[in-house]
Amino acid sequence: MKIQIWSDVICPWCGVGAARLKAALAQFEHRDDVEVVHRSFQLDPSYPLDRTEPAREMLRKKIRANDAQLTGMFQHIESLAAADGLSPYRVGENHVGNTRRAHELLAFAADQGLAAPAWDRLYRAYFGEGRSIFTVEALLELAGELGLDVKAAEAALREGRYTAQVEQDGREAQALGARGVPFVVIDGRLGVSGAQPVETFLAAMRRAWDLEPTPRAVNDAPACGPDGCEIPTTG
Repeated sequence: MKIQIWSDVICPWCGVGAARLKAALAQFEHRDDVEVVHRSFQLDPSYPLDRTEPAREMLRKKIRANDAQLTGMFQHIESLAAADGLSPYRVGENHVGNTRRAHELLAFAADQGLAAPAWDRLYRAYFGEGRSIFTVEALLELAGELGLDVKAAEAALREGRYTAQVEQDGREAQALGARGVPFVVIDGRLGVSGAQPVETFLAAMRRAWDLEPTPRAVNDAPACGPDGCEIPTTG
């Protein structure tokens, strides 16, 4: 069975969703027969490549929320992340920017058989350690920590070797109906949108394994889109 998960590495719900999907997979009876494929989805590919800004400032402009509202939103996501074992998980104090280079490094890592460790490392660097993932220099530090060939990674990033692949990933997600991330497609039969609970991901895997004949979608979980990240009223 093949599970594809589209994410953006600066999307807080994507980090939570990836952790929940991993937890569900650990409970899945046929986990040894599952291939997980990480796919790229840039929330804002039009954002200038060499500029960043505080997440708080970006959201203040996009959703017109005041500081108290934003603080409450950030704390809510962080508390849910902690409940899923993700701590520390910084949301409100991060900077945001164009993630194309980060996705290109992730694609390079995938070609070296290190897709899952690379996604985990970049999530942890960004949300757990407050590190930049936007410059070539910052990404090469992470490449070295992953045991990748740093010179080869630098060449791939500076040449834009994976730019077309990153863009194609985004187009495929949109063609499948994704308007935000995380977005999961299980065996081409079942679409799961948002950071669903572990139990929902697990039920979806079991349903897809049983060869349900008609494609279905599972929605109504928090996700991030071009205009920001949804905040549920309950956890």
